[in-house]
Amino acid sequence: MGADEHRQQAGRGPVTVAIVTVSDTRTPETDQNRLYIEGQMAALGHRVATYRLIKDEPDQVAAVIDELTALPDVQIILFNGGTGISPRDTTYDVVSRYLEKTLPGFGELFRLLSYQQVGAAAMLSRATAGVCRGKVIVSMPGSPNAVQTALEQLILPEINHLAWEIARAG
Repeated sequence: MGADEHRQQAGRGPVTVAIVTVSDTRTPETDQNRLYIEGQMAALGHRVATYRLIKDEPDQVAAVIDELTALPDVQIILFNGGTGISPRDTTYDVVSRYLEKTLPGFGELFRLLSYQQVGAAAMLSRATAGVCRGKVIVSMPGSPNAVQTALEQLILPEINHLAWEIARAG
């Protein structure tokens, strides 16, 4: 069965997501990414089950993964922030240890799209995605432009397909 047939079977039903912003400076009131993701999800009939704002500390990233993967209604966990190479960027390191299956195509395509926008600096992104405990985890950079690119060009076109694949596996 091809991707188009999978998409047809996946349907258009609502998908339930969790949003995690990883930032040392943002607050819930100044988190543009949260507002943008929530707006996009609502516009498409999807549901945001919960939101977390955490510091880029390995123990906080691990704790939120443990917490959110235990929620039965959450299908996809969307991280934004912490994917760079600075000493404070540890989100990728923790998320990648949790992934049971990786989706290397997400990071590859994200960096390709980013390259078209920011040039060679795209190689500094450690955007990644995969499966953990029956949930899809997507970890994207924290810049609003990066979140928009990842959401509009990669995640939303396949969100129902991703959720359907995970549901079939469980």
